[in-house]
Amino acid sequence: MLALGKINRLTVKKQVKFGFYLDGLSWGEILLPNNVSPAGLEIGSELDVFLYLDSEDQLIATTERPKIKVGEVAQLDVVATTKVGAFVNWGLKKDLLVPFSEQQIPLKEGQKYLLYCYVDNSNRIVASTKLDRHLHKTPPSYNAGDKVSIMISEQTDIGYKAVVNHQHWGVLYKNEVFKPLRRGDKMQAYIVKVRDDGKIDIRLNASTFKQAQELSDRILYKLQQNDGKLALTDKSSPELIYAAFGVSKKAYKQAIGSLYKDKKIVIAEHGIILVPTT
Repeated sequence: MLALGKINRLTVKKQVKFGFYLDGLSWGEILLPNNVSPAGLEIGSELDVFLYLDSEDQLIATTERPKIKVGEVAQLDVVATTKVGAFVNWGLKKDLLVPFSEQQIPLKEGQKYLLYCYVDNSNRIVASTKLDRHLHKTPPSYNAGDKVSIMISEQTDIGYKAVVNHQHWGVLYKNEVFKPLRRGDKMQAYIVKVRDDGKIDIRLNASTFKQAQELSDRILYKLQQNDGKLALTDKSSPELIYAAFGVSKKAYKQAIGSLYKDKKIVIAEHGIILVPTT
């Protein structure tokens, strides 16, 4: 099935002076203009194209890739404000409309905003700053440890609110974040758990348990290189631990706890001490 505002694989049906017509099945023939047609394109060729409406609201195809597609979230620049709403640059010739009804606050030209892209009831591709209206419409079905893509939305008292896989809201807790994050930052993260209320806890590193296992060898090596002593305990600050090993305090605590149980270290008041092997 074809989808407006997304990438579709279509077959070249015929060539005309101004471009190629692609087989849009029940949608009819769809124009791919010459200026966005790859060299050597032939009748019968298949290619991936983005489908949208041009300035005359005619269905058109392009090989250009927009900065946002239907069902996605992105941070985009406002290039104009008009009587019908604001327009943002999404990387195509025709700018993307943000209707007044989809603006949390009036948008200003020259500013960046986090937007969700969708097809409205009149079959237009539009965007919205009202993310709560469009996200979390389906129950999250993630498992602990799943790798996901996230985009930072805002900083809160407990950490950072982030969009998970363009579909759901997630939370990064501040005690597990050790670098500055800004609105619109994109990165990979990992699912910690989906709570009973549907809210999602995420972290930037892989599970702390797995990380602790890998970390143990690094701690032992550093102890061996430092005369068997290391001035970092489970009470040291998260910043000092991150500076030494690039991990969260929780991961470090689990690692030294495991080493202590295995009788490989002793945990003293001012640091940890390597137990000599016999």
